[in-house]
Amino acid sequence: MSAYGRDPWGGPLEINVDSATDDDRSRNLQDFDRAALSRQLDETQQSWLLGPGEQKKKKYVDLGCIVCSRTVFKWIVISILVSGFIAGLVTLIVKTVPRHHHSPPPPDNYTQALRKALMFFNAQRSGRIPKHNNVSWRGKSCLRDGQSTDSGVNKINLVGGFYDAGDAIKFNFPGAFAMTMLSWSVIEYGAKYESSGELTHVKEIIKWGTDYLLKTFNSSSDDINVIYSQVGLGDTSKGPSNPNDHYCWMRPEDIDYPRPVSSCSSCSDLSAEMAAALAAASIVFKDNKLYSQKLVKGAKTLFKFSRFQRGRYSAGGSDAAMFYNSSGYYDEFVWGGAWLYYATGNSSYLQLATTPGIAKRAGAFRGGQDYGVLSWDNKLAGSQVLLSRLRLFLSPGYPYEEILKSYHNQTNIVMCSFLPFFRSFNRTRGGLIQLNHGRPQPLQYVVNAAFLASVYADYLKAADIPGWNCGPNFFTTEVLRNFARTQLNYILGKNPMKMSYIVGYGKHYPKHAHHRGASIPKNKIKYSCKGGWKWRDSPRPNPNVLVGAMVAGPDKFDRFRDVRTNYNYTEPTLAGNAGLVAALVSISGGDGLGIDKNTMFSAVPPMFPTPPPPPAPWKP
Repeated sequence: MSAYGRDPWGGPLEINVDSATDDDRSRNLQDFDRAALSRQLDETQQSWLLGPGEQKKKKYVDLGCIVCSRTVFKWIVISILVSGFIAGLVTLIVKTVPRHHHSPPPPDNYTQALRKALMFFNAQRSGRIPKHNNVSWRGKSCLRDGQSTDSGVNKINLVGGFYDAGDAIKFNFPGAFAMTMLSWSVIEYGAKYESSGELTHVKEIIKWGTDYLLKTFNSSSDDINVIYSQVGLGDTSKGPSNPNDHYCWMRPEDIDYPRPVSSCSSCSDLSAEMAAALAAASIVFKDNKLYSQKLVKGAKTLFKFSRFQRGRYSAGGSDAAMFYNSSGYYDEFVWGGAWLYYATGNSSYLQLATTPGIAKRAGAFRGGQDYGVLSWDNKLAGSQVLLSRLRLFLSPGYPYEEILKSYHNQTNIVMCSFLPFFRSFNRTRGGLIQLNHGRPQPLQYVVNAAFLASVYADYLKAADIPGWNCGPNFFTTEVLRNFARTQLNYILGKNPMKMSYIVGYGKHYPKHAHHRGASIPKNKIKYSCKGGWKWRDSPRPNPNVLVGAMVAGPDKFDRFRDVRTNYNYTEPTLAGNAGLVAALVSISGGDGLGIDKNTMFSAVPPMFPTPPPPPAPWKP
């Protein structure tokens, strides 16, 4: 429909009411002169003026839930791509470039010597040696031990164990003591062994020894009447008519002569020492429940045998008496009783170890020139330190307090005797304490004393006790540690000879250790009993390095003769090296890691009865 009106300028005015749409009107705007617009147009109006062909590009991007500027969106995408590229490049570099780890601090001298000292036990293994033994010149040997009937004993499997020294004899008495000392050191210083990477190694050594000890008696029985105490002979008085482990100079792998087995049916010292070894090892292997229980059962059987079949194992002119003669067995009663108490918690063993009559017969209050000297023969000093531990940490009180206090006082006296302020023992000019009063082979006694001093100092520290009294004089625990360090430093090379007495440690050490396996080359030639004498008497160094072996040591004038035939200077022993290992681990690593207070008491019940529960609340 159209409407007509008069144009005020003289022309008609047509108004299209229905036919013109909003879009048509908006497009007609382009007929106006844009310059005639007097105000700024907004974006919508500009789009009207530009029309479809000239419309500007949108500056925003609709992402659905977010609307953002196209420029911002572009830079976001570019940033993500660049960041991804950089991250991938960094990852590639990290994966391909070698990493530089911060290496741990180098081990101290004591830790280095400890690692070597443990290697000696690998060289002493008898039987079928495991592949990881790491002594290239050793192999399987003496696989028929126990099969000889020359001694009149029944055939038994006695393969395994350790050779005692430079020979091929297996002596149970010093061998068991060596295992006891190693176990004691692991119980106290397991963390130090672990930090040095030697915990698994030392436990393998102990198990090799205890596995063999379990073979030497009926370990499945509660009652026994015999122990096989020794394999091999050392008496050379019969000459070539009786070739044996001392007369012949042969590699253990080549032995072809008979190896008789010695037994005993009245041997309290030997059986109590073996009981101590198995009991101590049962604490070491407490995480292996079945094996630990087996060791405890064997220890109980042996100790029972020692109490009911009284006697010295080396009595009657036995072969053992020539080399490891026992002076008595009451010290082993205290020693074995203490270890069995710690292994079982059975107070009957503690009652025996603290019986005043047994302590007196063991020499606990007698004194003498050898008082306080721990060795394979006399365990009294070790027993007193071990039982002082009980008083310091658990304080059991009545009825044990009086005798434990006496043991503790005697321990303090022994520690005083180690100090240079007193004259109990002389010292060489180089500073080595003469615990055996100038007799040969001094080092085995020195290392045991160093261990006792060090572990007792750690006991005092753990109990928050700063020191102890020697008469009116007070000494701090550091004095004991200094004693242990100075003695070990002497052995490691700080001595007038300027040499280490541990084979393979340092630049200057004994090259002619009195040892059959080390002195004969592994060259596929089997040397006869006397044929090997040329290697025994040779002035040349051993072709095989007996790493970690502590030799017998210098004389009382600090002199040492590196001669293979003189065993008083150059022969190492199993018991001596066990004391060395214990002393080294106790001093190694500084004072940061002390003793383990609790493992020793893992089987010990509470000292006092559990108090009754409180009464129920009163109800009216």
